[in-house]
Amino acid sequence: MTATVRFTEEMLGHVTFGESDFDRGAEPGRDGAGALMFHLTIEVPDIERFGTDPLRAAGAVGYLRCDALGGQLPVERGWFNLFVEIDDPESRQMLYRLWLRGPGGNPMTFTGVKQVRDDPGLDVWRDTSTLYVRVFDGHLEPGVNDGSVLAAGVITIHIPDFMEQLTTFRTSGDGPVGAMEGFGRLFLGQLWEVYGRFLRDGDDDSGPRRSE
Repeated sequence: MTATVRFTEEMLGHVTFGESDFDRGAEPGRDGAGALMFHLTIEVPDIERFGTDPLRAAGAVGYLRCDALGGQLPVERGWFNLFVEIDDPESRQMLYRLWLRGPGGNPMTFTGVKQVRDDPGLDVWRDTSTLYVRVFDGHLEPGVNDGSVLAAGVITIHIPDFMEQLTTFRTSGDGPVGAMEGFGRLFLGQLWEVYGRFLRDGDDDSGPRRSE
């Protein structure tokens, strides 16, 4: 029997319809702007396999709420990828993909990405709490991001909601304590891979500095 880890996450912000740029779409005062939030439970079905999978794929269930899309829409199928290495070995992405269906039956795909990279300054909280989102017409398979964009914007998680999220972690199957520890080591280890350079390359007169 394998060990499963799951947790619940809520994020909210704004999107603008007819816009494909994330930052412009996040401005709440623009014509076509509307509030958007999601409530998702992320489930890692096998934490041991998850740790060795370069895509670190998990499932996502729950709902998205946006009045302009028709209110509260259940997730028909959902994917989540944790700390995927794309092009730069010193950056990672967290990826979200949700298949939705509007009140009239029209299929839509919500995609989101958290860009986890060590930019100037200490930005780990901003990177891990900011999701850049688009809503596409139709159901797009994982890895497909070409399509008709209905809306774009940014949603975030705030510190009180993050603290609440920490209380939602659950495990089942073999070795639940070990499964939680394994997920924590993976999460913190990936953060170290990205942001540890800030400490490794800090001013230290006691030894040689890494050349850039």
